[in-house]
Amino acid sequence: MSQSQDIRLGADIGGTFTDIVLDVRGTLHSTKLLTTYAAPEQAILDGIAQVTQEAGIEPAEIDIVIHGTTLATNALIERRGARTAFVTTKGFRDVIEMRTENRFAQYDLNIELPPPLIPREDRFPVGGRIDAQGRELAPLDEDALRAIARQNKAEDFGAIAIGFIHSYMNGTHEERAREILAETLDLPISISSEVSPQMREFERFNTVCANAYVRPQMASYLTRLQDRLKDLGATCPVFMIHSGGGLISVETASAFPVRLVESGPAGGAIFAADIAARFGLVNVVSYDMGGTTAKICLIDDYQPQTARTFEVARTYRFAKGSGMPVSIPVIEMIEIGAGGGSLAWVDAMGRIQTGPESAGSEPGPACYQRGGTRPAITDADLVLGKLDAENFAGGKIKLSGEAARTAIAQEVGDKLSLDTQSAAFGIVEVVDENMANAARVHAVENGKNIGDNVMIAFGGAAPLHAARLCEKLGIDRCLVPQGAGVGSAIGFLKAPFGYEALSSHVMPLSAFDADLLNAELDALKSTAESFVRSGTTGQITREVTAFMRYAGQGWEIPVPLPDRPFTADDAGMITEAFRTRYAQFFGRAVEGPEIEIVTWSVKAQDIRPAPDRVHLIADGTTAKPASQRAVFDPASGTPLKTAIHARDTLPPGTCVTGPAIIVEEETSTVITSPFDAVIQPDGTILLIRKGA
Repeated sequence: MSQSQDIRLGADIGGTFTDIVLDVRGTLHSTKLLTTYAAPEQAILDGIAQVTQEAGIEPAEIDIVIHGTTLATNALIERRGARTAFVTTKGFRDVIEMRTENRFAQYDLNIELPPPLIPREDRFPVGGRIDAQGRELAPLDEDALRAIARQNKAEDFGAIAIGFIHSYMNGTHEERAREILAETLDLPISISSEVSPQMREFERFNTVCANAYVRPQMASYLTRLQDRLKDLGATCPVFMIHSGGGLISVETASAFPVRLVESGPAGGAIFAADIAARFGLVNVVSYDMGGTTAKICLIDDYQPQTARTFEVARTYRFAKGSGMPVSIPVIEMIEIGAGGGSLAWVDAMGRIQTGPESAGSEPGPACYQRGGTRPAITDADLVLGKLDAENFAGGKIKLSGEAARTAIAQEVGDKLSLDTQSAAFGIVEVVDENMANAARVHAVENGKNIGDNVMIAFGGAAPLHAARLCEKLGIDRCLVPQGAGVGSAIGFLKAPFGYEALSSHVMPLSAFDADLLNAELDALKSTAESFVRSGTTGQITREVTAFMRYAGQGWEIPVPLPDRPFTADDAGMITEAFRTRYAQFFGRAVEGPEIEIVTWSVKAQDIRPAPDRVHLIADGTTAKPASQRAVFDPASGTPLKTAIHARDTLPPGTCVTGPAIIVEEETSTVITSPFDAVIQPDGTILLIRKGA
């Protein structure tokens, strides 16, 4: 597939909304629809019908569909996957239950660890052993595997996961086990040496179990989607965006659905990185707030930060270690249950809390009038005047202010003896403070000062809250790009065909073996490029990264290295690269300890043209508002007459003085009184603090 498709479609299924963006030779057409839980593909089909009609084309004219979805994540969070059997090395049956034995809440005497994805009765140990160097210590017990196959055939299993100790070094036992089980069982079988060939057995075992658990559901959905697209006349190829921010084929996504757990948020990070490159902004924090969650990601030098592990479904106040670790390449971000549909409640100590439970799209916030009776963030925004009840989502969803006020009064106001407006402000302040705290923590964990960044806000709810968040974080500038309400789906259209291949092989630099290293890297390059070539014939670029540590440390740091064959003389170069990188993370390198390489990564992707540069303008001609309405002002604590502007009536160079609201079909940008806004040459809104 070349890069020159004329008509491209991005489809993002979120927990509340499904976003569709159609790019017809540079002209964008978009829509937001409520996600249909029973048949998620239906909202995509309905959205395609809308945008193709608007663009005046037929679905058959679409050249490529790029899709991201939360379905895999939701299946893991809600435990709605297939009944899965886990076949593992004898003696390691309980690894996924014992975890790492770390306590994520050190002083909580009643701590409850998240239950394993697969119960103990569905975990089957077999004899056979590979050592840490990849040598066979004991042969695989093939008779035991055949017995397991017979037992599985008699029971109602939907998938099988295989995870043997040290299989990241040598996967032959796992491959043979798959062959034996497949002789009897017609089930999808996932092996850890393919899904996540990295050391640390808990993370690797949990990842292969998660992959197998959601594989039948995702394969069924993707097959159904392709069939229904063809029925609609769209016979073009479909590609999926994975958690690392690249595109893969539907076939790869069906085999490795665990790689999709952060596919939607990854699209948002790519969208923000593209905006950062367009404006030449080196230090950026992206803020993506949708209907269910808010995601915050640091972007340095136009690239989102990445990681090799990610936690799904943190169960204890979003504490690190309380979730389900997934060991895959992922764009690194912090994600909290703070979306427009996040529900507000009062805890036992009389404090307003928000999320992580969400009203989603069924029934939705109380103001949607779809059966919801509990107040959500959207209800509070409506009561405070941030939203127009008649023109929400371009008028497709009529909001009820009365239903919102009733829900807020019953669940929050009456319990705290607050009037409805004060209760609504309390709800919004709590969610804004939660997001600000998450952003501060994320920045500190990465050695950054959050106030040094420019914010890029997108998602249906982020522009409503961005200015207030900037107030709390000390950020002076915030960009709200065109199409912000469907930013992740636009990001899909800008994603490269890319794949990251990893393998673990502990190598002390004192025993540096260039030949062994080159052979391993050649295999990784071949693997990564084969996935990329399934989607493009364009030029491919590669990034080689070594994950290194001092011997005895518990974790590694990423060290970028040149993409070329290594020689024995390169041990010194790699040592200095590690010491420099270590000093960047921790202030200084350490003298004396042995340095070792733990994991190698090769990321391959096709080359995309750089976006056209746009220069920021900080002032302009003041716009006169078409209308006004009362909107609650946090600074004064009272409603103020606030100017209302339609975004499509504001030409570049227009200045909007805060307080004001700029409305568009998919979102609204709230400009609080400390900020003004200037429309940029490409239509982006720049919020800039008065006097900055």
